[in-house]
Amino acid sequence: MATQALNPAARIDPRKSCFRLRVSRSAIHGWGVYAAEWIPPRRKVIEYTGQRIGRQEAKRRGAGSRTYLFTLDDYWTLDGAVGGSGAELINHSCDPNLESRIFKGHILYVSRREIRPGEELTVDYRFSDDTKRVLCLCGSIHCRGTINIRTRRASKS
Repeated sequence: MATQALNPAARIDPRKSCFRLRVSRSAIHGWGVYAAEWIPPRRKVIEYTGQRIGRQEAKRRGAGSRTYLFTLDDYWTLDGAVGGSGAELINHSCDPNLESRIFKGHILYVSRREIRPGEELTVDYRFSDDTKRVLCLCGSIHCRGTINIRTRRASKS
């Protein structure tokens, strides 16, 4: 039985992770990040890192087929494909075990509940419904069928 070799770029930066994590193939999508030890609730798990780019460059890079962009604020975006901590490999779920928090210019992934060893780490990407619709493959019983979330729009009067 042949096994796929691990992408050499697919690694966890231990300086940015507070727990032992590993990268492996995912049933959700491509590669995923898995807990290698128990993670208690409400704890910083890993920081999302990457090259800091402006809106225009983010738009250009976002046109690719596979991107690792995370919007930090109205101007800055982090590109996890360049200098990423491994957090860029965390897949989407409509019922995630992590949440993202922006704190003093840093993007932190924090555990929402206890995470057991071997469990895949997931976060709700919460793509805007103003962007192209992306189908969800998370498999959760709470799956909404799309990574996009419905945003409220002001009614016209």
